[in-house]
Amino acid sequence: MKRGAVETILGAVVLLIAVGFVLFGARSIDLQANDGYELTARFLKVGGLDRGSDVRISGVKVGSVIDRRLDDKTFEAIVTFTMRSDLRLPVDTEAGVTAEGLLGGKYLRLFPGKAEETLPPAGEIIQTRDFRAIEDTVSEIIFLATDSK
Repeated sequence: MKRGAVETILGAVVLLIAVGFVLFGARSIDLQANDGYELTARFLKVGGLDRGSDVRISGVKVGSVIDRRLDDKTFEAIVTFTMRSDLRLPVDTEAGVTAEGLLGGKYLRLFPGKAEETLPPAGEIIQTRDFRAIEDTVSEIIFLATDSK
């Protein structure tokens, strides 16, 4: 009988630890409902930017990527994302896809402009910076180094 009680207590402890991990994971990936507004931006290359990726200004998360699709006429990637409702971006804001590091994930980085007019909800950021992979940079350096005659 004593052995059954010990197994029950250990089972309860394992379940509590599992629940703790689930709660920690839910907080880490931010499963809260986004109550902000939507914006879009068009890119020639998004380099693995996925749904759920962060949208950041100066390294601070201000939204999330909610959709990514291909425009079948221009063949540009259209990224739809949410913004915190208390932030209004100037119309001359730039958006760029950035990597967190060599092996890190991608996020959408916003560079707010200086214009007084702001983007309306469901607006589009016109100025974008396409994703630039490390392979692109290395191949350019090699091309420049071998091209000098």
